[in-house]
Amino acid sequence: MESGLYQIVEKQKLREILESFHICMGLPIQVIDANGIILESYGQTSHYCRIIKKYLPTDDSCEKVHIRAGQKAMDLGETYIFSCHANLNHIVFPLINNNALLGSVLAGPFLMDEPDSTLVLGIDRRYNLSTTSLLDLYEELDSIKVVPPSTVTHISRLLYYLFSDLIAESKQQLIMNQSKLRQQSKINESIQMYKSGSVSENASYPIELENALITKVRTGDSQQAKAILNDLLGYVFFAEGNSLDIVKTRSMELCSLLSRAAIEGGATSDNILKINNQYLKSLQSMRSLDDICFKLQETLGTFTEYTFNYKPNKNSELIKKAIQYIARNFASSISLEDVAGHVHLNPAYFSTVFKQSTGSSFKEYLNMVRIEESKRLLANTSYSVIDIAVATGFEDQSYFSKVFKKYTGLTPKQYR
Repeated sequence: MESGLYQIVEKQKLREILESFHICMGLPIQVIDANGIILESYGQTSHYCRIIKKYLPTDDSCEKVHIRAGQKAMDLGETYIFSCHANLNHIVFPLINNNALLGSVLAGPFLMDEPDSTLVLGIDRRYNLSTTSLLDLYEELDSIKVVPPSTVTHISRLLYYLFSDLIAESKQQLIMNQSKLRQQSKINESIQMYKSGSVSENASYPIELENALITKVRTGDSQQAKAILNDLLGYVFFAEGNSLDIVKTRSMELCSLLSRAAIEGGATSDNILKINNQYLKSLQSMRSLDDICFKLQETLGTFTEYTFNYKPNKNSELIKKAIQYIARNFASSISLEDVAGHVHLNPAYFSTVFKQSTGSSFKEYLNMVRIEESKRLLANTSYSVIDIAVATGFEDQSYFSKVFKKYTGLTPKQYR
C-alpha cells in the first residue's frame, strides 16, 4: 500500500530533487514516512551502519531515532542536525501537513571531523561490540564522508530551500513554529530576569509596562510592542505560574486593552472588534500556553497594522515615515516643520493629516514619545531629573515636570 505522503507530494518531483541533491552533494539521502520506514533512497547505506544496527536494543532502533529527529525539526520549524547511535551526523527536514508529521527527508550519514579510534571505542563501550565487529568498524571509517561544519550549515540551509515548498502550506507552518520558539525564548528570558532580580512573586502588576505597550500600539510600533508584550507575559508566568486558565484570563484582558489602544490610535472600531472577537473565540479551544501566547502576539501585530492601514489612502505610509523620524529624533529639538519637510508635505496639511491618523496633534504625540522614554530612564537609571529632561528633548526641567505630570498624574520624582 502506497504511503499517504504521496497523496500530497508528487512522487516524481520528490525523486528528482533527491537524486539531484545526492549527485551534487555526494551524500546519501532518504525519505522516510511517519513510522521511520524508508520510502525513497539515493546513495548506498553504509556498511558501518549495518554493523551497528545488529547491536541496537529493540526499543531504540534507527527508525525511532529518525522519527524523534523529524519531530524535533518540526518543533524547531527548520532543519535539524543530529548525531545517531553510531556517532554519525545527519540532517533531517520535516515533511508536514496540517501540523502533522507525514515523514522526513534524511541526509547523511557524515562526519564533521576526521575519524579516529575514539569514535569506535565510544560505540564499543556503549554496545559491547564483538572483536570482529570492532575491527570491521575501523575498516569502514574511511568510507564515511567528512563534511566541514561550515559546509554542513550550507547543506542544512539548502535542504530547507529545496523541500520547504514541496507541500502546500508546509512552509507557513514551519515559519510559525520558528516564531513560536523565538517568542517562548523571549518570554523565558523575561521570566529569568524576574527570578534573578529583586522582584518577589507578590510584587504588583507592572502597570508601566502595560502603558508602554498601549503607546507602542497607538503609534504603530509593532516590533517594540511585541517585545513589551513578551515581557508582560513573562511577568504573568513568573507571578501566576503555568496555569492555563489564568494565562487565558490575562490574555483576554490584554487583548481588550490592545483593541482599545488600536482604536484610539486611529483604526476603525468595526475591524478591531471583529479581530478581538475572533481571538476570544479561538482562545476557548486552545490547550497550549505556547499557542495562546503566539496567537496574542499575532493579534497584536494585526492591531498595530490596522492602526495605520485601516483604509487604503496615500497618507498611511507618510504618517508611518513621520513617526519613524520622530522615534529617531525626539531627543533633539525637532519641530512640526522638520517632520513635514522630511515627508515632503506642507506643514499645515501635515498637521491635519497627522491628527486624523494618530488621534493626537504633533506636539501631543512628540511629548507622549518623550515622556515614555523619560519613564524608562527614571525607572532604570540613576540620572538626575534635569539630565533626563535634556536627554529626552525638553528644554528645561520645569516644563518637563509639567508635561510629565499631565501625562502620568505624578511628578518625575514621585514616579521614581
